[in-house]
Amino acid sequence: MLPHERSLVEKMKGRPFSIVAVNSDQTREKLKDVMAKNNITWPQFFDGGGTSGPIATAWNVSSWPTLYLIDAKGVIRHKNLRDEAAMEKAINELVEEAEKESAPAPAK
Repeated sequence: MLPHERSLVEKMKGRPFSIVAVNSDQTREKLKDVMAKNNITWPQFFDGGGTSGPIATAWNVSSWPTLYLIDAKGVIRHKNLRDEAAMEKAINELVEEAEKESAPAPAK
């Protein structure tokens, strides 16, 4: 998934889009190594190494990866959308929706 995530970060640069990851590596050092090795530039939260960390517990994560697409208002719009084409379509729709909502009103 990392190449796809990396391409999304690049393609969506400057638009209302962000990837935020929760990582279950066994240690923070392992997480740092993985981020450096894979050129991961988006935020990664360490969750204590497994699916019983506080973030995974709060979000009912029982397996990795669990994917959430959250809109600009903080509403979960999709969960575990894994098909890349379907995911990109959903992301584009949410980004366009956020851009329309944040656009200034036309002058009268």
